[in-house]
Amino acid sequence: MNTVTVSPKFQVVIPLAVREELGLIPGEKLRVLRYQDRVELIPVRPIKSVRGMLKGIDTTIEREGDRL
Repeated sequence: MNTVTVSPKFQVVIPLAVREELGLIPGEKLRVLRYQDRVELIPVRPIKSVRGMLKGIDTTIEREGDRL
C-alpha cells in the first residue's frame, strides 16, 4: 500500500507505481470526489477513448405483445 503526505499547500504526489498502472501523464486532469470518509481521484478521459467500448453488446429487448 502506498502512502502520501499532504504538503502545506495541500498537494500530494501520486506514487510512481500508481501513475504507471493508470497511465497518467503530466498535465492530465483528475476528478476529485469525496466518498464517505475518503478522497478518490478519477482520471478524466476524452470521450473518444470510450468509442467502441460497447461493440457487440446484445441490444435486443423483449417487448410485451400490447406494446409497439
